[in-house]
Amino acid sequence: MSRNLGVLAVVLLLLCPIISLAADRPNIIFILADDLGYGDLGCYGQKVIQTPNLDRMAAEGLRFTDCYAGSTVCAPSRCCLMTGLHTGHAFVRGNGRFPLPPEEVTVAELLKQAGYTTALVGKWGLGEDGSTGHPNRQGFDYFFGYLNQGHAHNYYPEFLWRNEEKVPLRNVVDRSKKPNHPGGVATKRVDYSHDLMTEEALGFVEKNAAGPFFLYLAYTLPHANNEAGKKGMEVPDFGPYADRDWPEPQKGHAAMITRLDGDVGRLLALLKAKGIDENTFVLFASDNGPHKEGGADPAFFHSSGPLQGYKRSLHDGGIRVPGIARWPGKIRPGTESDLPWAFWDFLPTAAELAGVAVTRPIDGISIVPTLLGQGEQPRHEFMYWEFHEGGSSKQAVRMGRWKAVGQWKKPIALYDLETDLDESDDVAAGHPEIVAKIEAYLRGARTESSDWPMRERKAKGKK
Repeated sequence: MSRNLGVLAVVLLLLCPIISLAADRPNIIFILADDLGYGDLGCYGQKVIQTPNLDRMAAEGLRFTDCYAGSTVCAPSRCCLMTGLHTGHAFVRGNGRFPLPPEEVTVAELLKQAGYTTALVGKWGLGEDGSTGHPNRQGFDYFFGYLNQGHAHNYYPEFLWRNEEKVPLRNVVDRSKKPNHPGGVATKRVDYSHDLMTEEALGFVEKNAAGPFFLYLAYTLPHANNEAGKKGMEVPDFGPYADRDWPEPQKGHAAMITRLDGDVGRLLALLKAKGIDENTFVLFASDNGPHKEGGADPAFFHSSGPLQGYKRSLHDGGIRVPGIARWPGKIRPGTESDLPWAFWDFLPTAAELAGVAVTRPIDGISIVPTLLGQGEQPRHEFMYWEFHEGGSSKQAVRMGRWKAVGQWKKPIALYDLETDLDESDDVAAGHPEIVAKIEAYLRGARTESSDWPMRERKAKGKK
Protein backbone atom coordinates (compact mmCIF):
# COMPACT_ATOMS: atom_id res chain seq x y z
CA MET A 1 0.00 0.00 0.00
CA SER A 2 2.74 2.48 0.96
CA ARG A 3 4.59 1.74 -2.27
CA ASN A 4 1.40 2.38 -4.26
CA LEU A 5 0.89 5.66 -2.41
CA GLY A 6 4.47 6.60 -3.20
CA VAL A 7 3.98 5.91 -6.90
CA LEU A 8 0.75 7.92 -6.79
CA ALA A 9 2.56 10.82 -5.14
CA VAL A 10 5.23 10.78 -7.86
CA VAL A 11 2.56 10.71 -10.57
CA LEU A 12 0.75 13.62 -8.95
CA LEU A 13 3.99 15.58 -8.68
CA LEU A 14 4.65 14.98 -12.36
CA LEU A 15 1.13 16.02 -13.25
CA CYS A 16 1.08 19.14 -11.07
CA PRO A 17 2.84 21.40 -13.60
CA ILE A 18 0.46 20.21 -16.31
CA ILE A 19 -2.60 20.73 -14.09
CA SER A 20 -1.29 24.17 -13.08
CA LEU A 21 -0.63 25.11 -16.69
CA ALA A 22 -4.12 24.03 -17.73
CA ALA A 23 -5.63 26.07 -14.90
CA ASP A 24 -3.73 29.15 -16.05
CA ARG A 25 -4.96 28.89 -19.62
CA PRO A 26 -8.50 30.21 -20.02
CA ASN A 27 -11.03 28.88 -22.42
CA ILE A 28 -11.41 31.43 -25.21
CA ILE A 29 -14.65 32.24 -27.00
CA PHE A 30 -14.91 34.79 -29.79
CA ILE A 31 -18.53 35.56 -30.73
CA LEU A 32 -18.77 37.35 -34.07
CA ALA A 33 -21.99 38.98 -35.25
CA ASP A 34 -22.47 39.65 -38.97
CA ASP A 35 -23.23 43.25 -40.08
CA LEU A 36 -24.16 44.41 -36.57
CA GLY A 37 -23.74 48.17 -36.29
CA TYR A 38 -21.95 50.20 -33.64
CA GLY A 39 -25.30 51.59 -32.52
CA ASP A 40 -27.35 48.37 -32.61
CA LEU A 41 -26.86 47.43 -28.92
CA GLY A 42 -28.35 49.09 -25.88
CA CYS A 43 -24.93 49.44 -24.27
CA TYR A 44 -23.87 51.48 -27.32
CA GLY A 45 -26.89 53.78 -27.27
CA GLN A 46 -29.63 51.77 -29.01
CA LYS A 47 -33.03 52.86 -27.70
CA VAL A 48 -35.46 50.48 -29.40
CA ILE A 49 -33.92 47.06 -30.08
CA GLN A 50 -33.78 44.91 -26.94
CA THR A 51 -30.33 43.47 -26.12
CA PRO A 52 -30.41 42.74 -22.37
CA ASN A 53 -27.82 39.94 -22.40
CA LEU A 54 -25.14 41.81 -24.30
CA ASP A 55 -25.86 44.89 -22.20
CA ARG A 56 -25.34 42.77 -19.09
CA MET A 57 -22.17 41.30 -20.60
CA ALA A 58 -20.84 44.85 -20.95
CA ALA A 59 -21.87 45.67 -17.37
CA GLU A 60 -20.07 42.55 -16.13
CA GLY A 61 -16.98 43.20 -18.22
CA LEU A 62 -15.24 45.72 -20.45
CA ARG A 63 -16.86 47.80 -23.18
CA PHE A 64 -14.54 49.11 -25.89
CA THR A 65 -15.49 52.38 -27.56
CA ASP A 66 -12.83 52.12 -30.28
CA CYS A 67 -12.91 48.51 -31.48
CA TYR A 68 -12.34 48.12 -35.22
CA ALA A 69 -13.21 45.28 -37.57
CA GLY A 70 -10.61 43.99 -40.00
CA SER A 71 -12.50 45.32 -43.02
CA THR A 72 -15.81 46.78 -44.08
CA VAL A 73 -17.00 43.44 -45.59
CA CYS A 74 -16.93 39.93 -44.23
CA ALA A 75 -14.21 37.76 -45.81
CA PRO A 76 -11.23 40.12 -45.36
CA SER A 77 -12.42 41.07 -41.89
CA ARG A 78 -12.41 37.40 -40.89
CA CYS A 79 -9.01 36.88 -42.47
CA CYS A 80 -7.59 39.69 -40.32
CA LEU A 81 -9.19 38.14 -37.25
CA MET A 82 -7.76 34.70 -37.93
CA THR A 83 -4.23 35.66 -39.07
CA GLY A 84 -3.23 38.79 -37.15
CA LEU A 85 -2.62 40.75 -40.35
CA HIS A 86 -4.32 43.92 -41.58
CA THR A 87 -5.70 44.18 -45.11
CA GLY A 88 -2.44 45.58 -46.47
CA HIS A 89 -0.74 42.26 -45.65
CA ALA A 90 -3.56 39.72 -45.34
CA PHE A 91 -3.97 37.04 -47.98
CA VAL A 92 -7.71 37.75 -48.35
CA ARG A 93 -8.39 41.46 -48.87
CA GLY A 94 -11.88 41.43 -50.34
CA ASN A 95 -14.96 39.27 -50.75
CA GLY A 96 -14.36 36.33 -53.04
CA ARG A 97 -13.49 32.66 -52.86
CA PHE A 98 -9.78 32.85 -52.13
CA PRO A 99 -8.76 29.96 -49.83
CA LEU A 100 -6.12 30.53 -47.20
CA PRO A 101 -2.89 28.83 -48.32
CA PRO A 102 -1.21 26.17 -46.17
CA GLU A 103 1.52 28.53 -44.94
CA GLU A 104 -0.95 30.86 -43.23
CA VAL A 105 -1.00 30.47 -39.44
CA THR A 106 -4.38 31.00 -37.82
CA VAL A 107 -5.40 31.63 -34.22
CA ALA A 108 -6.76 28.09 -34.13
CA GLU A 109 -3.43 26.60 -35.19
CA LEU A 110 -1.58 28.53 -32.49
CA LEU A 111 -4.04 27.50 -29.80
CA LYS A 112 -3.82 23.86 -30.86
CA GLN A 113 -0.08 24.10 -30.19
CA ALA A 114 -0.98 25.14 -26.65
CA GLY A 115 -3.22 22.11 -26.18
CA TYR A 116 -6.59 23.70 -26.94
CA THR A 117 -9.49 21.88 -28.53
CA THR A 118 -10.70 24.18 -31.30
CA ALA A 119 -14.06 24.66 -32.99
CA LEU A 120 -15.62 26.96 -35.55
CA VAL A 121 -19.39 27.15 -35.51
CA GLY A 122 -20.93 29.48 -38.08
CA LYS A 123 -19.65 31.25 -41.18
CA TRP A 124 -16.09 30.78 -42.41
CA GLY A 125 -15.55 32.47 -45.80
CA LEU A 126 -11.84 31.61 -46.12
CA GLY A 127 -11.85 28.30 -47.99
CA GLU A 128 -14.17 25.92 -49.82
CA ASP A 129 -14.61 22.16 -49.47
CA GLY A 130 -11.40 20.37 -50.44
CA SER A 131 -9.30 23.54 -50.48
CA THR A 132 -6.28 24.44 -48.37
CA GLY A 133 -8.43 27.02 -46.62
CA HIS A 134 -10.96 24.57 -45.19
CA PRO A 135 -11.34 25.13 -41.41
CA ASN A 136 -10.21 21.57 -40.62
CA ARG A 137 -6.98 22.35 -42.50
CA GLN A 138 -6.52 25.68 -40.75
CA GLY A 139 -6.41 24.51 -37.15
CA PHE A 140 -10.03 23.73 -36.28
CA ASP A 141 -10.72 20.30 -34.82
CA TYR A 142 -14.43 20.74 -35.43
CA PHE A 143 -16.47 22.80 -37.88
CA PHE A 144 -20.21 23.24 -38.33
CA GLY A 145 -21.82 25.86 -40.54
CA TYR A 146 -21.28 27.62 -43.86
CA LEU A 147 -18.05 27.54 -45.86
CA ASN A 148 -18.70 30.52 -48.13
CA GLN A 149 -20.51 33.80 -47.62
CA GLY A 150 -22.87 33.33 -50.58
CA HIS A 151 -24.26 30.14 -49.07
CA ALA A 152 -24.55 31.97 -45.74
CA HIS A 153 -27.01 34.47 -47.20
CA ASN A 154 -29.74 31.85 -46.89
CA TYR A 155 -30.94 31.16 -43.33
CA TYR A 156 -32.94 28.16 -44.58
CA PRO A 157 -30.36 26.33 -46.71
CA GLU A 158 -30.63 22.81 -48.04
CA PHE A 159 -27.56 21.75 -46.07
CA LEU A 160 -24.83 22.90 -43.70
CA TRP A 161 -21.33 21.47 -43.32
CA ARG A 162 -20.08 19.37 -40.42
CA ASN A 163 -16.35 19.15 -40.95
CA GLU A 164 -16.13 17.93 -44.57
CA GLU A 165 -19.54 16.29 -44.71
CA LYS A 166 -22.79 17.89 -45.86
CA VAL A 167 -25.58 17.76 -43.29
CA PRO A 168 -28.91 17.73 -45.20
CA LEU A 169 -31.67 19.94 -43.82
CA ARG A 170 -35.43 19.84 -44.38
CA ASN A 171 -35.57 23.15 -46.27
CA VAL A 172 -36.33 23.42 -49.99
CA VAL A 173 -34.60 26.15 -52.01
CA ASP A 174 -35.89 27.76 -55.21
CA ARG A 175 -33.03 27.89 -57.71
CA SER A 176 -35.03 28.91 -60.79
CA LYS A 177 -33.69 32.49 -60.92
CA LYS A 178 -30.08 31.88 -59.89
CA PRO A 179 -29.38 28.16 -60.38
CA ASN A 180 -25.65 28.49 -59.69
CA HIS A 181 -25.86 30.70 -56.62
CA PRO A 182 -24.92 28.75 -53.46
CA GLY A 183 -27.48 30.55 -51.30
CA GLY A 184 -30.85 31.18 -52.89
CA VAL A 185 -34.26 31.56 -51.27
CA ALA A 186 -36.17 28.76 -49.54
CA THR A 187 -39.72 27.89 -50.53
CA LYS A 188 -40.04 25.44 -47.63
CA ARG A 189 -38.63 26.71 -44.34
CA VAL A 190 -38.13 24.26 -41.50
CA ASP A 191 -34.59 24.42 -40.13
CA TYR A 192 -33.29 27.88 -39.20
CA SER A 193 -29.51 27.82 -39.48
CA HIS A 194 -28.83 30.20 -36.61
CA ASP A 195 -30.75 27.99 -34.18
CA LEU A 196 -28.85 24.91 -35.35
CA MET A 197 -25.53 26.70 -34.89
CA THR A 198 -26.46 27.76 -31.37
CA GLU A 199 -27.21 24.17 -30.39
CA GLU A 200 -23.89 23.03 -31.90
CA ALA A 201 -22.00 25.70 -29.95
CA LEU A 202 -23.68 24.81 -26.68
CA GLY A 203 -22.98 21.14 -27.33
CA PHE A 204 -19.31 21.85 -27.95
CA VAL A 205 -18.99 23.69 -24.64
CA GLU A 206 -20.81 20.89 -22.80
CA LYS A 207 -18.48 18.29 -24.28
CA ASN A 208 -15.27 20.24 -23.72
CA ALA A 209 -15.98 21.94 -20.40
CA ALA A 210 -12.82 20.40 -18.91
CA GLY A 211 -10.91 22.64 -21.33
CA PRO A 212 -8.96 24.36 -22.47
CA PHE A 213 -10.99 25.09 -25.59
CA PHE A 214 -11.29 27.77 -28.26
CA LEU A 215 -14.72 28.39 -29.76
CA TYR A 216 -15.03 30.75 -32.70
CA LEU A 217 -18.79 31.32 -32.85
CA ALA A 218 -19.27 33.19 -36.14
CA TYR A 219 -23.00 33.87 -36.25
CA THR A 220 -24.69 35.17 -39.41
CA LEU A 221 -27.24 37.41 -37.68
CA PRO A 222 -28.23 40.10 -38.63
CA HIS A 223 -26.91 39.75 -42.21
CA ALA A 224 -29.58 39.81 -44.93
CA ASN A 225 -30.41 37.18 -47.50
CA ASN A 226 -29.48 39.41 -50.44
CA GLU A 227 -31.27 37.15 -52.92
CA ALA A 228 -34.61 37.59 -51.14
CA GLY A 229 -34.98 41.29 -51.95
CA LYS A 230 -37.12 43.22 -49.48
CA LYS A 231 -37.85 39.93 -47.68
CA GLY A 232 -34.18 39.42 -46.91
CA MET A 233 -34.27 39.83 -43.14
CA GLU A 234 -35.06 36.16 -42.61
CA VAL A 235 -36.13 35.19 -39.12
CA PRO A 236 -38.71 32.63 -37.89
CA ASP A 237 -40.80 35.32 -36.18
CA PHE A 238 -40.71 39.01 -35.33
CA GLY A 239 -40.65 38.31 -31.59
CA PRO A 240 -41.44 41.36 -29.42
CA TYR A 241 -41.65 43.57 -32.51
CA ALA A 242 -44.52 41.75 -34.26
CA ASP A 243 -47.07 44.42 -33.38
CA ARG A 244 -44.87 47.42 -34.10
CA ASP A 245 -45.97 49.81 -36.82
CA TRP A 246 -42.72 49.31 -38.76
CA PRO A 247 -41.88 48.03 -42.24
CA GLU A 248 -41.39 44.26 -42.16
CA PRO A 249 -37.64 44.43 -42.91
CA GLN A 250 -37.15 46.58 -39.81
CA LYS A 251 -39.16 44.17 -37.69
CA GLY A 252 -36.97 41.38 -39.01
CA HIS A 253 -33.78 43.32 -38.38
CA ALA A 254 -34.71 44.02 -34.76
CA ALA A 255 -35.89 40.44 -34.21
CA MET A 256 -32.61 39.07 -35.57
CA ILE A 257 -30.57 41.15 -33.13
CA THR A 258 -32.74 40.26 -30.16
CA ARG A 259 -32.56 36.57 -31.13
CA LEU A 260 -28.77 36.83 -31.32
CA ASP A 261 -28.74 38.51 -27.92
CA GLY A 262 -30.85 35.76 -26.39
CA ASP A 263 -28.49 33.04 -27.58
CA VAL A 264 -25.45 34.88 -26.28
CA GLY A 265 -27.30 34.85 -22.97
CA ARG A 266 -27.79 31.09 -23.22
CA LEU A 267 -24.08 30.58 -23.83
CA LEU A 268 -23.05 32.73 -20.86
CA ALA A 269 -25.57 30.91 -18.66
CA LEU A 270 -24.08 27.56 -19.71
CA LEU A 271 -20.60 28.70 -18.71
CA LYS A 272 -21.93 29.43 -15.22
CA ALA A 273 -23.85 26.15 -15.04
CA LYS A 274 -20.73 24.17 -15.97
CA GLY A 275 -18.63 26.02 -13.38
CA ILE A 276 -16.21 27.40 -15.98
CA ASP A 277 -17.41 31.00 -16.06
CA GLU A 278 -14.35 32.33 -14.25
CA ASN A 279 -11.97 30.42 -16.49
CA THR A 280 -13.47 31.55 -19.79
CA PHE A 281 -12.55 34.70 -21.68
CA VAL A 282 -15.39 35.80 -23.96
CA LEU A 283 -15.03 38.50 -26.61
CA PHE A 284 -17.94 39.78 -28.69
CA ALA A 285 -17.72 41.93 -31.85
CA SER A 286 -19.12 42.36 -35.38
CA ASP A 287 -17.35 41.75 -38.68
CA ASN A 288 -18.20 45.23 -40.06
CA GLY A 289 -20.77 47.99 -39.82
CA PRO A 290 -24.51 47.71 -40.47
CA HIS A 291 -25.82 46.78 -43.91
CA LYS A 292 -28.39 48.32 -46.22
CA GLU A 293 -29.56 45.07 -47.81
CA GLY A 294 -32.63 42.85 -47.75
CA GLY A 295 -34.85 45.88 -47.12
CA ALA A 296 -32.91 47.00 -44.04
CA ASP A 297 -32.31 50.70 -43.48
CA PRO A 298 -29.42 51.53 -41.13
CA ALA A 299 -30.94 54.96 -40.48
CA PHE A 300 -34.19 53.47 -39.10
CA PHE A 301 -32.60 52.33 -35.81
CA HIS A 302 -29.56 54.64 -36.03
CA SER A 303 -27.52 51.48 -36.44
CA SER A 304 -24.25 53.35 -37.01
CA GLY A 305 -24.79 55.36 -33.83
CA PRO A 306 -22.86 58.65 -34.00
CA LEU A 307 -20.64 57.43 -36.83
CA GLN A 308 -20.70 58.18 -40.55
CA GLY A 309 -21.31 55.39 -43.07
CA TYR A 310 -22.16 51.74 -42.97
CA LYS A 311 -20.99 48.48 -44.59
CA ARG A 312 -18.61 49.05 -47.57
CA SER A 313 -17.47 52.41 -46.21
CA LEU A 314 -14.06 53.06 -44.66
CA HIS A 315 -15.53 55.81 -42.53
CA ASP A 316 -15.95 54.59 -38.97
CA GLY A 317 -19.57 53.58 -39.50
CA GLY A 318 -18.29 50.82 -41.77
CA ILE A 319 -15.45 49.55 -39.60
CA ARG A 320 -15.87 50.63 -35.97
CA VAL A 321 -17.94 47.96 -34.19
CA PRO A 322 -19.13 46.91 -30.75
CA GLY A 323 -16.41 45.22 -28.72
CA ILE A 324 -17.26 43.62 -25.37
CA ALA A 325 -14.91 41.50 -23.26
CA ARG A 326 -15.93 39.43 -20.24
CA TRP A 327 -13.87 37.28 -17.87
CA PRO A 328 -15.23 37.19 -14.31
CA GLY A 329 -12.54 37.62 -11.69
CA LYS A 330 -10.00 38.85 -14.23
CA ILE A 331 -11.68 41.71 -16.13
CA ARG A 332 -13.05 44.37 -13.81
CA PRO A 333 -16.82 44.71 -14.31
CA GLY A 334 -18.38 47.91 -15.56
CA THR A 335 -15.20 49.21 -17.19
CA GLU A 336 -14.77 51.09 -20.45
CA SER A 337 -11.73 51.57 -22.65
CA ASP A 338 -11.05 53.97 -25.50
CA LEU A 339 -8.03 51.94 -26.65
CA PRO A 340 -8.13 51.79 -30.46
CA TRP A 341 -7.60 48.15 -31.43
CA ALA A 342 -8.55 46.01 -34.40
CA PHE A 343 -9.23 42.41 -35.34
CA TRP A 344 -5.58 41.72 -36.13
CA ASP A 345 -4.89 42.22 -32.40
CA PHE A 346 -6.91 39.15 -31.45
CA LEU A 347 -4.30 36.60 -32.53
CA PRO A 348 -1.49 37.92 -30.28
CA THR A 349 -4.00 38.47 -27.46
CA ALA A 350 -5.20 34.87 -27.60
CA ALA A 351 -1.63 33.62 -27.92
CA GLU A 352 -0.56 35.51 -24.80
CA LEU A 353 -3.50 34.18 -22.80
CA ALA A 354 -2.68 30.64 -23.94
CA GLY A 355 1.06 31.01 -23.32
CA VAL A 356 2.11 30.24 -26.89
CA ALA A 357 4.67 32.21 -28.88
CA VAL A 358 3.90 33.98 -32.15
CA THR A 359 6.94 33.30 -34.34
CA ARG A 360 5.93 34.97 -37.61
CA PRO A 361 5.61 38.70 -38.38
CA ILE A 362 2.11 40.04 -37.73
CA ASP A 363 0.46 43.45 -37.48
CA GLY A 364 -1.33 42.78 -34.22
CA ILE A 365 -0.51 43.84 -30.67
CA SER A 366 -1.78 41.96 -27.62
CA ILE A 367 -4.41 43.89 -25.66
CA VAL A 368 -4.04 41.72 -22.54
CA PRO A 369 -2.71 44.67 -20.44
CA THR A 370 -5.94 46.57 -21.12
CA LEU A 371 -8.13 43.53 -20.51
CA LEU A 372 -6.58 42.74 -17.16
CA GLY A 373 -5.74 46.31 -16.13
CA GLN A 374 -2.12 45.32 -15.60
CA GLY A 375 1.06 46.73 -17.09
CA GLU A 376 1.57 49.23 -19.87
CA GLN A 377 -0.49 48.78 -23.03
CA PRO A 378 1.48 49.16 -26.28
CA ARG A 379 -0.44 51.11 -28.91
CA HIS A 380 -0.50 51.17 -32.68
CA GLU A 381 1.06 54.24 -34.20
CA PHE A 382 -0.94 53.52 -37.36
CA MET A 383 -3.96 51.31 -38.11
CA TYR A 384 -4.61 50.53 -41.77
CA TRP A 385 -7.48 49.36 -44.00
CA GLU A 386 -7.90 49.01 -47.74
CA PHE A 387 -10.99 48.14 -49.79
CA HIS A 388 -11.32 47.31 -53.47
CA GLU A 389 -15.00 47.40 -54.45
CA GLY A 390 -16.75 50.17 -56.38
CA GLY A 391 -14.34 50.66 -59.26
CA SER A 392 -11.41 51.99 -57.26
CA SER A 393 -9.27 51.13 -54.26
CA LYS A 394 -9.78 53.02 -51.02
CA GLN A 395 -7.52 53.33 -48.01
CA ALA A 396 -8.01 54.47 -44.44
CA VAL A 397 -5.59 55.12 -41.59
CA ARG A 398 -6.11 55.85 -37.94
CA MET A 399 -3.22 57.58 -36.18
CA GLY A 400 -4.17 58.40 -32.61
CA ARG A 401 -6.92 61.02 -32.74
CA TRP A 402 -6.58 61.39 -36.52
CA LYS A 403 -8.47 59.44 -39.20
CA ALA A 404 -7.59 59.62 -42.89
CA VAL A 405 -9.76 58.31 -45.72
CA GLY A 406 -9.08 58.47 -49.44
CA GLN A 407 -8.97 56.81 -52.82
CA TRP A 408 -5.80 55.36 -54.24
CA LYS A 409 -3.51 58.13 -55.59
CA LYS A 410 -5.99 60.83 -54.57
CA PRO A 411 -5.60 63.43 -51.79
CA ILE A 412 -6.71 62.09 -48.41
CA ALA A 413 -9.40 63.61 -46.25
CA LEU A 414 -8.36 64.12 -42.62
CA TYR A 415 -10.66 64.08 -39.59
CA ASP A 416 -10.08 64.78 -35.91
CA LEU A 417 -12.04 62.05 -34.13
CA GLU A 418 -11.82 63.84 -30.77
CA THR A 419 -13.92 66.73 -32.05
CA ASP A 420 -15.53 65.22 -35.16
CA LEU A 421 -16.66 61.68 -34.47
CA ASP A 422 -18.86 61.49 -37.57
CA GLU A 423 -16.00 62.52 -39.89
CA SER A 424 -17.90 65.42 -41.41
CA ASP A 425 -15.19 68.13 -41.31
CA ASP A 426 -12.13 67.56 -43.51
CA VAL A 427 -9.25 69.41 -41.79
CA ALA A 428 -6.46 68.25 -44.11
CA ALA A 429 -5.72 71.77 -45.29
CA GLY A 430 -5.09 72.95 -41.75
CA HIS A 431 -2.75 70.11 -40.75
CA PRO A 432 -0.24 69.55 -43.57
CA GLU A 433 2.28 67.95 -41.19
CA ILE A 434 -0.23 65.25 -40.14
CA VAL A 435 -1.21 64.62 -43.75
CA ALA A 436 2.47 64.31 -44.74
CA LYS A 437 3.12 61.80 -41.94
CA ILE A 438 0.16 59.64 -42.92
CA GLU A 439 1.04 59.80 -46.63
CA ALA A 440 4.60 58.72 -45.84
CA TYR A 441 3.19 55.74 -43.92
CA LEU A 442 0.85 54.86 -46.77
CA ARG A 443 3.77 54.48 -49.19
CA GLY A 444 4.90 51.39 -47.26
CA ALA A 445 1.69 50.26 -45.61
CA ARG A 446 0.96 47.33 -47.92
CA THR A 447 2.53 44.50 -49.83
CA GLU A 448 1.57 44.00 -53.46
CA SER A 449 -1.08 41.40 -54.24
CA SER A 450 -1.97 40.13 -57.70
CA ASP A 451 -5.43 39.26 -56.40
CA TRP A 452 -5.98 42.69 -54.87
CA PRO A 453 -4.15 45.30 -56.99
CA MET A 454 -4.65 48.97 -56.20
CA ARG A 455 -6.91 50.57 -58.83
CA GLU A 456 -7.70 54.15 -59.72
CA ARG A 457 -11.21 55.20 -60.64
CA LYS A 458 -11.27 56.04 -64.35
CA ALA A 459 -12.93 59.23 -65.51
CA LYS A 460 -16.15 58.77 -67.45
CA GLY A 461 -15.56 58.23 -71.15
CA LYS A 462 -11.98 57.02 -70.68
CA LYS A 463 -10.99 53.42 -71.34
